[in-house]
Amino acid sequence: MKTRLGCLSNKSDSYSDFSEFLPPADVTAARCLKISTAEVVQWSESFDQLLSHKYGLSAFRAFLKTEFSDENIEFWMACEDYKKNKSSTKLVSKANKIYMEFIDVQAPREVNIDYGTRERTRQSLEDPSPSSLNEVQAKVYGLMEKDSYPRFLRSSMYQDIVNRTRAHNQRRSV
Repeated sequence: MKTRLGCLSNKSDSYSDFSEFLPPADVTAARCLKISTAEVVQWSESFDQLLSHKYGLSAFRAFLKTEFSDENIEFWMACEDYKKNKSSTKLVSKANKIYMEFIDVQAPREVNIDYGTRERTRQSLEDPSPSSLNEVQAKVYGLMEKDSYPRFLRSSMYQDIVNRTRAHNQRRSV
């Protein structure tokens, strides 16, 4: 039992399965993904910059998986998708799915929110609108911005991305 729990408490810094956004070391420049060092460095300028960049979001998701907290970004993304719906039928369906997966006390991927927020969200979802999840999404966003994002920027994963893009872009300019 102790061994099983031990593997859960060890936070891995391995991300080789999630490096699809990086130029592979052994691939020619013509086949490499075009991402500049400047773009990667911009991710450190603000959390919004990171989330708005396709590969920044992928890298952050991969990082959160290593920290066993990817439910936060998955919830945030589900909320972003939810807000795009215009059909009230789809809103109800998606709201229920999001609530059951992330917000309910028994949710399999429960996000860390306080009781009051959970209750207000539950009540808001009785008659869902595109803004019904705004409060809870903002809370989870704030948690990621203040907690996970600074750790991501200090991580070997992010540092490796910066170094690899810098080396790749220097080879291309030679």
